[in-house]
Formats: sequence, structure tokens, C-alpha cells
Amino acid sequence: MPDETTLNADSAPDSPAAKPAKAPKPTAEAGEKKVAKKEKPPALEDKPFTEFISQDFLPNLKSVLAKAGLPNTELQFEKRRLPIAALGTDECWQVMGQIQGGRQFTIIFSKEDIQAAKFYTCADSGAQPTTIESFMIDERKVSLDLLLMYTVQRLNGQKWLVMN
Repeated sequence: MPDETTLNADSAPDSPAAKPAKAPKPTAEAGEKKVAKKEKPPALEDKPFTEFISQDFLPNLKSVLAKAGLPNTELQFEKRRLPIAALGTDECWQVMGQIQGGRQFTIIFSKEDIQAAKFYTCADSGAQPTTIESFMIDERKVSLDLLLMYTVQRLNGQKWLVMN
């Protein structure tokens, strides 16, 4: 009978010597350099509300409206009472736009948060607005681009950008 020390791979198929050893996976120490991921800068939308509206939304909206054919639009951002008196006396943040010809629109923010409920009013020929509409109600995450797009889309819906 063969001695245990004289067994080879052919005589003992289940022994560890009969199976090929797996090569170790390379690690960072084995010469593989690990690339550090760069941290993403915070999104514009993560800025404080008033800073985002003043520094990002208003200048970009003015630029987009100028490209759409409304170069002399005056924009204001302030906290004031709702434009329709029957809705109450609470103050909320509003972006008001004055377009040549007496047209005006207002985007109303219910809270100091661009993700909160928003509303829209408009009036023509210097009249006071009579209705308030929900604005961007289907969006889960509001971004600068979406705010701009929906504003222009809403103004175009009034036929204030392109005559149909």
C-alpha cells in the first residue's frame, strides 16, 4: 500500500493537489490603482430658495424670453399677497413678469421651496388676474430647466410668444 506521502495528483483525484489553484484577484496593493470618484458639486436647485430664484431662475428666464421674442420683459421677485384678493391675505413668494402691451404673469410659490406647490396667473391689457391655476403639478423633481420650459410653454399657451 502506498505511503500517504507518496500519493500524487493522479492517484488521489479529490485531493487539493489535483485541483488547480485559483489565481488571486488583483487588489489595489497588487499594482491596480483605485481611481477616486470626484464629488459632484451640489445642484443649483439645492441652493437656498431665494438665492436660486434671484441668481439662477430670473436671469435665465429673462434670457429665454428674449430668445423667444420678448426682449423687454421686466421680472420681479418678492414676497407679497396673492394677486387675487378673494384668495386671502397670506403673503407668498412670487415671480412677476411684465410684458410690453400691459400683459403680466405671475408664478406663485406656496412655500420657500421650488419643489412645493406652484401656481400661475396671467392678465392682459393691464387688467387684474381673475383666475389662479396650478403650475407644474406633475413633476416629481423640479429643476431650473423644467421651470424655464414650463414658464415659456405657459406663455406660449396664452399666444403671447407666437401668434396662431
